[in-house]
Amino acid sequence: MVLMVMIARASDGLPLAASLQDDEQSGRSLLEYQNQAKMLFKKLTPNSPTRCSIETGPYVFQYLIENDVCHLMLCDRGYSKKTAFTFLEEMASEFQSQHGRRVPQATRPYSCIEFDTYIQKLRRQYNDQRGHRHMHQLREDLNDVTRIMMDNIDDVLTRGAALSDLETKATGLSTMSKKFHKDAQYLNMRSTVAKIAAGAVVTLVFLLYFFVF
Repeated sequence: MVLMVMIARASDGLPLAASLQDDEQSGRSLLEYQNQAKMLFKKLTPNSPTRCSIETGPYVFQYLIENDVCHLMLCDRGYSKKTAFTFLEEMASEFQSQHGRRVPQATRPYSCIEFDTYIQKLRRQYNDQRGHRHMHQLREDLNDVTRIMMDNIDDVLTRGAALSDLETKATGLSTMSKKFHKDAQYLNMRSTVAKIAAGAVVTLVFLLYFFVF
């Protein structure tokens, strides 16, 4: 079952649309996963895989990145991966058609929240047909999903923090390297001046010796 769907701009993680499970009790329990999804959006980089499955507790995040938009869903572990990505592909195509032009200009969260109407319709369709058309597609195209990366939410979020620390350290090393380079240039200049001064003193001594004495 599709429990939650969130859509965000991939370049900066700005949430654009969302749709949660209709049941209020489930909605409250999904708050943790909603926060995880928001953190995941913030960890995306240009090098992130465009398709990925991420395990989190008893569920799995499946996401698809197209046209600088990350389409993410939370589903049960037993939910067909092929069905999940077919769902995401259909949703991504419709979102691009309805809101694609608005994505670069969006400045406030959930500026495309009206897309929830389509998401709920698609969810009902897939939940109704999961045992028929989409399971048939799974049998035919199973190999299409074997290359999709599987990860764990804790590893993804921790890796993002480690990369952030690494970038900070790299920036510090770059600054120190520039300082050392400037210091080296200064010392080289002083050494050159000292050599020139020494040469001038020796020349002056010789001139005084020959012309005075």
